[in-house]
Amino acid sequence: MTTAWTIRAITRATLPILLVLTLVELGSGLVLLGFEATLLQYPSLLILVPVVIGTAGNLGSVLAARLSTALHLGTLSFVDETLLGNALATVALALTMFPAIGIGAWALAAFTGGSRLPFVTVLLVSITSGVVLAVISVLVTVLVTYAAYRLRLDPDDVVIPIVTNTCDVLGVLVLFAVTQLLV
Repeated sequence: MTTAWTIRAITRATLPILLVLTLVELGSGLVLLGFEATLLQYPSLLILVPVVIGTAGNLGSVLAARLSTALHLGTLSFVDETLLGNALATVALALTMFPAIGIGAWALAAFTGGSRLPFVTVLLVSITSGVVLAVISVLVTVLVTYAAYRLRLDPDDVVIPIVTNTCDVLGVLVLFAVTQLLV
């Protein structure tokens, strides 16, 4: 894949995507607004929101960077052990990160006097949300990387913004759904 590394080419590829993603992020804010009463009632969940969605986006971004590099090097096909290994590593990272995030959110809420949810509940919300988001971020990353490749767009320019924004919106939705199930 040959890509023109000019400001014009990069802007042409990314500007329309960034404009659409800005509108998508507004949707995330509206979902948060609907979730406001629950977040204010349980401050430990409020602490979880930015950390959970940020970590899921970061995991997807790391995978996107790896896949993009493999595509540029010509070492990636979309059904191979490199892809599977990277996807499994992303989920494994989630399984190690999200328990720590849950513990930290509960501890911070307890330290500031806002812990109204039991420790185990906060931990389960964090782990469940994180693992679901990790799987979603893997799927979104693979699909968007493949679509960028097929559309002859440079994955370096478009995949990470799409993955991080998608994880933001879906992160709020997943956290809200998991909270509804477990709280």
